[in-house]
Amino acid sequence: MKIAHQLAVVAVMGLSATLLGGCSVASHQETMGQYVDGSVITTRVKAKMVDELGAADAANISVKTIQGGVVQLSGFAKTQKERTRAGEVARSVSGVTEVHNNLVVVP
Repeated sequence: MKIAHQLAVVAVMGLSATLLGGCSVASHQETMGQYVDGSVITTRVKAKMVDELGAADAANISVKTIQGGVVQLSGFAKTQKERTRAGEVARSVSGVTEVHNNLVVVP
């Protein structure tokens, strides 16, 4: 009886260790706080794009905040000037540390 109890305890401990290992955050994953911070930055950048570029032009630009306040812009701009301006607008937002401007100019 004592051996069966010990085996059951060992089995439960092994199962617990296996399951808890899946709860850890991988190095490439964001924590909840980082995710929320990124969402706030993304929202601020999008709002400022609408204010500065207008709703129609801002609709062609996708904004994504990567870890550490790095903002990635993708989509289309009508001119090189608009592409450059979008990058400037993104850089001016509080919390943005770097901008990857991947906008493609399509006249």
